[in-house]
Amino acid sequence: MAKLKVLVLMHKDLIPPDEFTQEEYISADWKTEYDIIQTLKELGHEVQPLGIIGNLELLRSALYKFKPHIVFNLLEEFDGDRTFDQHIVSYLELKKQAYTGCNPRGLTLARDKALSKKILAFHKIPVPKFFVFPKNQKVKESKKYIYPLIVKSSTEEASTGISQASVVNNFEALKERVEFIHTHVETDAIAEQYIKGRELYVGILGNKRVTTFPVWELEFSDLPKGTKKFATEKVKWDDKYREKYGIQSIRAANLSEEEIKQLTTLTKKVYKALGLSGYARLDFRLEENGKAYFLEANPNPGIQAGDEFPESAEAYGLSYKELIGKLVSLGMSWHRNRQ
Repeated sequence: MAKLKVLVLMHKDLIPPDEFTQEEYISADWKTEYDIIQTLKELGHEVQPLGIIGNLELLRSALYKFKPHIVFNLLEEFDGDRTFDQHIVSYLELKKQAYTGCNPRGLTLARDKALSKKILAFHKIPVPKFFVFPKNQKVKESKKYIYPLIVKSSTEEASTGISQASVVNNFEALKERVEFIHTHVETDAIAEQYIKGRELYVGILGNKRVTTFPVWELEFSDLPKGTKKFATEKVKWDDKYREKYGIQSIRAANLSEEEIKQLTTLTKKVYKALGLSGYARLDFRLEENGKAYFLEANPNPGIQAGDEFPESAEAYGLSYKELIGKLVSLGMSWHRNRQ
């Protein structure tokens, strides 16, 4: 790959320091940003980090002065609002600037859990039955509710607001949990049919032509009896909790060829139906009878060295360095084909 000028876009608080110890790196919030910057430099690119929070003028100025060939987009929010991530990418498109990761329409469709499921149901992709509860509206009882249901934010990611209490078995518990999402997460709520089974992830890479990685699984080996096995906020972010109960994200074992084919086929169909590009991780539940249900799409998933997505890429045969190089190539290709 030719040497490129790469502007790495990140949250202002996550710019890696010039000097640090190995111990500081291990516990740092900026590991992803550091890993990307160092890998891009190893690939021979000229790299400039840019941290922003809510000032778009900083990005405009950097595009004008640095004149990057591509922006490596690590920004997951703008001005504290995660739903604004697609607007940053829209701005880059307005500026006719190449960038890595998903396009703005794909980000918008994937973020809205209800809208994405409506689109996928139209394409006959299995999704759990679901019900939407907008903020500031009374939660009404209905005979249509099929318990157990799992209550989530309709737009937030990273298991925000999800705990064991999110799975409800009656209307009173449903009402209480919906009100919790409205009050504490401050978004609309969605209640989905709780699918008992294995929690599986499939990484996918590409624009029009795509590659799927080996199926990954969130494995629960030592959870207390009666604990439901799904990705709560604690499971996602509490390392001590994961270690205590043997929770790990690893390559899925004991899947039949038919189940693997089903998951990879669904992944490609979802990716196309939602208009995704760049790279994504798709989440599924697999019932004991072998039927897979799509849960949600995660465009631009975590790409810190050792994260699920890079690990699954390595299992496919792509080293971390090759993966980062591929993301840059895909961003350049998407930009060329949009001209």
